[in-house]
Amino acid sequence: MFEIWLQSNAQPSLSDDAHTHVHPSHKRLEPLYDTFICPLTKQLMQDPVTLESGQTYERSAIKRWFQECLDSGRPTVCPITGEQVHTTSLKPSLALRNTIDEWTGRNEQARVDIAGQLINAADSSKEDVLFALNDLQALCRKNKFNKYRIRSTGLIPLIESRLKNGAENGVEVRCTALATLRLLVEDDDDNKDIVGKTDLIRLAVKCLSRDLSQEREAAVALLFELSKSYSLCEKIGATNGAILLLVGMLSSRSENLEAIYNAEQTLTNLEGCDKNVRQMAENGRIQPLLTHLVEGNEEIRIEMAEDLALVPLTSEDKTKAARTVTTALVEMLRSNSPAARAAALKALCSLSTLESNGSYLIKAGVLTPLMRDLFLIGPNHIPIKLKEVSATTLANIVNSSGNWETVPVDADGNTLTSRPIVHNFLHLISNIGPAIEVKLLQVLVGLASSPRAIGKIVSHIKSAGATVTLIQFLEAPHPDLRVTSVKLLFLLSTHMGQELADGLRVTTHQLSTLLRLLRSDSEMGEQAAAAGLLANLPMDDLNLTHALLDEGALPVIINRIQDLRRGISCTGSGRHMAPLQSGLVGILSRFTYALDDKDIQALAMEYNFTPLFTSLLQSAGLDDVERCAAVALENLSRKSKDLSEFPDLPQSKGAFMDWLGCVKRPSLPSGLCPVHGGICSAKETFCLLEANAVSPLVASLDHKNPSIVEAALGTLSTLMMDTIDVERSSQVLQQAGAIQPILTIMQEHRTEVLRERAMWIVERLLRSGDLARPILGDPNVQAGIVDAFRYGNNSTRQLAEKSLKHLNKIPTVSGVFQKV
Repeated sequence: MFEIWLQSNAQPSLSDDAHTHVHPSHKRLEPLYDTFICPLTKQLMQDPVTLESGQTYERSAIKRWFQECLDSGRPTVCPITGEQVHTTSLKPSLALRNTIDEWTGRNEQARVDIAGQLINAADSSKEDVLFALNDLQALCRKNKFNKYRIRSTGLIPLIESRLKNGAENGVEVRCTALATLRLLVEDDDDNKDIVGKTDLIRLAVKCLSRDLSQEREAAVALLFELSKSYSLCEKIGATNGAILLLVGMLSSRSENLEAIYNAEQTLTNLEGCDKNVRQMAENGRIQPLLTHLVEGNEEIRIEMAEDLALVPLTSEDKTKAARTVTTALVEMLRSNSPAARAAALKALCSLSTLESNGSYLIKAGVLTPLMRDLFLIGPNHIPIKLKEVSATTLANIVNSSGNWETVPVDADGNTLTSRPIVHNFLHLISNIGPAIEVKLLQVLVGLASSPRAIGKIVSHIKSAGATVTLIQFLEAPHPDLRVTSVKLLFLLSTHMGQELADGLRVTTHQLSTLLRLLRSDSEMGEQAAAAGLLANLPMDDLNLTHALLDEGALPVIINRIQDLRRGISCTGSGRHMAPLQSGLVGILSRFTYALDDKDIQALAMEYNFTPLFTSLLQSAGLDDVERCAAVALENLSRKSKDLSEFPDLPQSKGAFMDWLGCVKRPSLPSGLCPVHGGICSAKETFCLLEANAVSPLVASLDHKNPSIVEAALGTLSTLMMDTIDVERSSQVLQQAGAIQPILTIMQEHRTEVLRERAMWIVERLLRSGDLARPILGDPNVQAGIVDAFRYGNNSTRQLAEKSLKHLNKIPTVSGVFQKV
């Protein structure tokens, strides 16, 4: 039996040492003596023991042999001599063991020396270097003392040199060098310290950026081992690009799972060093910073809050941060520590720049401490610079989507829209520097932007008598202050237009400032606010209209409208383009409300208002522009009859009556306006027909926006005024295709204004026999008139009654709506 067992183990094996005898340089090693080899394992003995037969074996091998004998029921014999062994006690062969250890030590030290020579030699081939590095790896795996030999022999800097000059021998050398270094530093703090004093960390990071995945994997495995040393974590983090490359590996699809795991673990180890946390946040790994901020001591929390305020974050990271740390930051804001309050305030300000974060900050209770810091005076007040940060944060919150209108901000239960709070804002604005004034005005802009708050804000501003103060900011030398004041006044103008008009009329410098904005190349948002402000001022304020003319407003407005229509814009156009155009057209339309003034009437002719507004009717997608243009054309058209020239005409044959009793007049001579009966022009008499405005007005009757339809109906109704021949005007509307849309509008009655205006025109159309016949035969139209008679407002019902009389549906004398 033992002969068969021996035959199966006939060839000696030295395990990790076997390959070392392949290289010629290893001929210098001491030879392996037969007495060092276990007869059973054919391997170098580590723990030799001697039997009573005098034979020496590896302890584990002979014990296994004896156990096999017992298990099979055979007598225990010596595997070599076959003699029966009476005792299985094993006697350690200490002398042989020491001899083997000494021999092994000498050979391993020799192998380290040979590897060093091969690595260091300038003429070593790539194969020599690879052999040396692989042999060092084998020695490292064999026992930890070999790592000491390699370190004490000075091989770590030599390996570094091969990594540094790896381009000479290729990627295989670099990968093998990295793997060797990883084995050297594994569970060996002394070797880690040596590596930390070299340039190896930088070289390993450089390998992370290379294209070959095998090299990146070897590099990240080395960095993982090094990161287990706290002293090296700071150095790894301080190495240019290290954290960025490690973070990038986590999201790379080209890395294998082991490399991703090593990168994740390396970053986790690096998180233990506070200096690395900020770098991670800067490179898209924000969670460590947030964790430190929530769980750290006061000193750490302050440091993390300061970093959070400075680190540029994506919108996604800002949202994550707001969800995670807002409560902790508000707690710090309530702290008695000035440093904690300052750091928290700056971090909250940074998070508030993302509009959607407003709700998180409000829910965490940030408004109360913010208001305290803004208004607090005395020994505990915060520095002016931090008051500015508080005001900025508050401005961001009120301009966000958060529901701040009903949230108490002090012990008295006041909200941001309460009178005492708004008065405090106005008082502070008047008694503090421009940097904070800008932010406080931005707060008021946010308050005034809320439909639920604007009414209260206007009331409080009036009660504080602050209108003129706000207007005066238009002349502020600080550009941001001026821009913000324009936006605020624009928002207020829809609710306190007359007060602003009075203030601007008194302080003409501010009026000229607004016009100067429109003629400059300032930011388009500012121009849009300035134009909107002026457009919202009362149209019937003739003094203000003259003040605008005195400032040269008319050519400025027309030039800017033409520039925009030609596609000439300025800085920051985009979303401000439509509001700017609407505001400019609104300002221009105000001059059509003052056409009784001969000077303004002459300017309307000089600047050819009617064709200009007609062209603006076709501003697709700009509803306010179309509506303003239609209203302006209505104002202009009302003057056409008075401005039309009536030449001397030969006596006509006179009028006659049709079967419905309607007056039929003869046709006008050629060259005269069929509506106004005189000589008309678009420029001199503002005639809609001469300006070709009727067709676009009729097209507007089909618009989805009711306000545009109302304006178009109002303008078309000027062709049916009592001073105009209704029959001829009716024919003009019929030829333009306006009759059916007007009838449809009357029947649909989307708004009461639409039904009243449509009914007004229909009543006049029914005075014409030619048009009354088809209307008489349409039951839907008659039903619409009856519906207006029953359910319309008082004016609409009176018009419907007249229409029904024209159709002989009710007696001529009904007395339903007799005037008192």
